[in-house]
Amino acid sequence: MNEKTTRLSLTGAIIILSIAILFSASQISRAIIDSSSNSNNTDAEQNRYEMISPNDSNIIIFDNQSGEYWRKFIETGEGPTEWEKQTSPIGN
Repeated sequence: MNEKTTRLSLTGAIIILSIAILFSASQISRAIIDSSSNSNNTDAEQNRYEMISPNDSNIIIFDNQSGEYWRKFIETGEGPTEWEKQTSPIGN
């Protein structure tokens, strides 16, 4: 009877250890997935704006996420002028 109790407690310990390992593995994999999705959001945020200079007199900053852009016209030999916010010619 004593041997049966020892085997039963050993089997229970193995089952509990297995459940703990599976739970830990699922938590670690969920954390890895969350950290990789946060990394992708950071990369997208870093590449959100694009600076375009089509000629010597215009500077355009384009927002890749919203489609808006800001344009600044600089006359040759003149100082800088004010930035103007423009709506995108591309439809939503």
